[in-house]
Amino acid sequence: MNASATLPTAVAEPEFEFDDRDFERVRALIHQRAGISLNAGKQAMVYSRLSRRLRETRHASFADYLAWLESRGGPAAEAEWQAFVNCLTTNLTSFFREAHHFDALAADLRERLAQAGGPLRLWCNAASTGEEPYSLAMTVQETLGTAAPVALLCSDIDTQVLAAARRGVYAADARGLAPERLRRHFLRGTGRNAGSIRVRPELARLIEFRPFNLMSPSWASLGDPFDFVFCRNVMIYFDAPTQRRVLERTHAAMKPGGLLYVGHSENFSESRDLFRLRGKTVYERL
Repeated sequence: MNASATLPTAVAEPEFEFDDRDFERVRALIHQRAGISLNAGKQAMVYSRLSRRLRETRHASFADYLAWLESRGGPAAEAEWQAFVNCLTTNLTSFFREAHHFDALAADLRERLAQAGGPLRLWCNAASTGEEPYSLAMTVQETLGTAAPVALLCSDIDTQVLAAARRGVYAADARGLAPERLRRHFLRGTGRNAGSIRVRPELARLIEFRPFNLMSPSWASLGDPFDFVFCRNVMIYFDAPTQRRVLERTHAAMKPGGLLYVGHSENFSESRDLFRLRGKTVYERL
């Protein structure tokens, strides 16, 4: 097949050789490494995102790069595998996205604390660049106060976005932040940092950021069972067997009666033995 056949017509002479066999190889590798199921229409996205790795590693074709990637061993190889995964993950987020979940969480925090006392554990497993974790932390603080007995673990497979989350620096006009929350939870930049905001240290201290791959067998490393899990807009990237495997592991990592918050387009009616629908895209662990 012609190397340019899988690319948009605008790319008449691609910089690197890339054909259907290369694309299928990428699909298999990202599924194996991260559980992500790329559909057949993602050739251009894969080419665009992985081209930077070919430039960085000085390979002339995708076939050469992928053969090199699979043949290497040791820490340097793991670093490149991480870069490969980082390139192919999708990170769409904003503060208080799907706002009804944060209202539900506030009520659930009060109820759970009244019933069981503390400490409570909350896990966000798609932290991205931090907007969701800090929205969760703001909800915890505003609901239970600054000394809330809630441990908040936030993880992501993409180490680059996780580094941005740890920095906690955003544009001052970031979507989803009401003026009162801006004043209460953020510091405004001055001088050359004008137009930026930074999460206040007392809010940032509520969160432990950690890289974690949902395909990892080492879920026990997450620690004690969770009362709440935010796994939103993650399962849409997995095929059905992978979804089931992640749901089984999530179930095992939660307390009985724990609550799982998922994205608006995700439905787990086929896993009624694990979770029952409790509210709008909120499931209770059985």
